[in-house]
Parts: sequence; C-alpha cells; structure tokens
Amino acid sequence: MRFAGTTVVVVLATVVVVAVVACEPLELHAAAAQANAATVVSSPPNLSNRILCPPPPVRELSQVARGDRRAPHYPAARMEALDEIATWLRAARHIVVLSGAGISTESGIPDFRGPNGIWTKDPAAEKAANIEFYVSDPVLRARTWQNRMRSEIWQAEPNVGHRALAELEQRAHVDALLTQNIDGLHQAAGSTAELVVELHGNVREAKCLGCGWRGPMAETLDRVRAGETDPRCVECGGILKSATISFGEALVAADLERAQQAAQHCDVFLAVGTSLGVYPAAALPEIALRHGARLVVMNAEPTPFDPHAHAVVRAPLGVALPAIVERI
Repeated sequence: MRFAGTTVVVVLATVVVVAVVACEPLELHAAAAQANAATVVSSPPNLSNRILCPPPPVRELSQVARGDRRAPHYPAARMEALDEIATWLRAARHIVVLSGAGISTESGIPDFRGPNGIWTKDPAAEKAANIEFYVSDPVLRARTWQNRMRSEIWQAEPNVGHRALAELEQRAHVDALLTQNIDGLHQAAGSTAELVVELHGNVREAKCLGCGWRGPMAETLDRVRAGETDPRCVECGGILKSATISFGEALVAADLERAQQAAQHCDVFLAVGTSLGVYPAAALPEIALRHGARLVVMNAEPTPFDPHAHAVVRAPLGVALPAIVERI
C-alpha cells in the first residue's frame, strides 16, 4: 500500500495535508513480538525514511550546558520548541510516556548502553542479563548477587525528571507511564502506581525460576550478606533471581498488551531516556506513529526513531522535562 500526493489518511478517516511526499506505512514489529511470546531481544528496528511518511520538520534541542537547572538559559529557538511540545501535551486527550534508563542516570543509577553505560564499559556484564547464561553458570549467579547487593539502586532517590513526569499527570491527560526501568523511582516520585507499567519487571522483588515464588528482595539480599553465594528458593530449592525480565524471558503478556493498547490510542507519545533499541518495547513508538500520534524523543544519544519524530530533545532530562511541564 502506498500513499501519493499531498494527503495522508489518519485515524477517524480524517484527511490531513502533511507534506508533498510519497511514502509507505511504517513496518510494525508488535505482531511479531506477540507471536514470539514477547521475548525481549536486543535488535535495531527496521526503519528508514522510505517506509514512514516524514512528520513535520523535527525541532531539535541541542545538548545544553549543565548549569543552574532552576533557570536554564535556552536560546530563543529552543524555548520555542519547548513551548511547542508543551502545546501538544496540553491539547492531547491521551498521552503515553515510555521511560528508559536515561531518566535514572541523574539519580546515580548508570545506564547500560550509553557512553558510560555498564555494558559499554564491560560487555561481559551483559551476560548477567541473559537468562540462558544466568541459569547455566553458578559463578555468574554468585557474582550477580554480589552486584545486586552493592547496586546504586538501593540508595537512589527520584530526581527532578521523575518528579516532572509525576507533575505531568496533574496538568495533562496521561493514560500510561510505560517504563523499561526496574528501579521503582517513578512510583517513589509520586506517579500513580496504577498508571505505571513496569515492562521489564522490578528489582525490589526476588523470584524463583522453578515454582514462581516471589518475595522481598531485601530478605534474599540479607541471606547473601549472611554468606549464601547463590541463594535458593525457600519453597522448592530452585534458582532465584530478581523479578526482572532478562533477555530470553517473556514479558508479562498483560503488561505488553496494555502498553500496546495505550500506544495505539494516544495523541502524543513521549519517549524519555530510552535508546529505543530493545524490542518489544521499541515497537511501541512505531504503533503510536502508525495510529497518528505525535512522537517526542528525549534522549542524550541519537535513537533510530529520531528521523521519524516530531521533536527530538537532547537537553538533560532534569532540565528539559520540568521546563516543558511548567509550560503546560
């Protein structure tokens, strides 16, 4: 199917003149993700300018100096772009936010794939996030439990970016806050728990890979501190891990379905601090674009979706998010 000329048919059969272009519909990955039992895989999306009708010209905010975040000095063009994003959010009836590790870096939690990311500095560390390696290697499990015990997550507090997203709920119509993060900082910042969908689980619980037992992570870590190098399930003796989704594990089907439905019906999709490179979560902005939503990408590093976004923000999230929310 191809569109030609100057019009594109958007949802509700509304015809909108967007550009003098000829283009093909966006290629979705969501159906494939569902058929594959929602397995988490790390793969680049199959996007190109050829297969997506270009949105209105991208408004890009370049990286700003880290100065006084209470009163950042933006050039006029950048301020205008923030105003425009705020206008979209103010007018939207259905907003969906997707957050990734980048929003928690300002709370002292390192990301994975950024320039200073855990896996960037130590590629071997990614093995701990692969369920096949984790199950088959007791030495890896023992090292992982030590790393969990020392994790920055336990001391981390929500930052101004987290709090800005909580405030966004009060000022605009947020349907869902979908997060790839496992730290629980959105809820700690005041985001409504019922709106938060933790696509990759939560590190604050432990789970058994055998019988499905779950319990507070703090209790299992106490066993590690007491000398257990590879603690086993108290119910069945099975292998324990954090209640997070590793590569090779299936996402919770109900969470994925809820996220896809939210993306399908939103007016604005806000991707915050995510590289948009891990599926099926990275399929969510594709779904939103396919159904006529505006896409705003806010990330320190380029993402595969930048050429297709209506706005790309490179400023630190602790600066840009509050600045946008204040304008709504």
